[in-house]
Amino acid sequence: MGILFLVPLLAKKDSPFAQYHAKQGLVLFIAEIILYAVGFVLTFITFGFGFFITWIIWLLVIILVILGIVNAVSGKTTPLPVIGKMAENWKI
Repeated sequence: MGILFLVPLLAKKDSPFAQYHAKQGLVLFIAEIILYAVGFVLTFITFGFGFFITWIIWLLVIILVILGIVNAVSGKTTPLPVIGKMAENWKI
């Protein structure tokens, strides 16, 4: 979902709910970029095994994106697993 976090960040600047989910999405996006870069490097170092790791990372990111969308649509401010607490501490 990439830069989808920008929508609530820019459209609903005064909404704490929208900002909460924008921060969750931003941290997920940054983590995704870092993990994909690591997977890309591992693909070359391990002669292709890193591709498998990158596929697992992609799957985990998709699960977190879906979970975040479900939380937002349901009106919940439940942090995403692993990265959610970190996002709550960020100031945007």
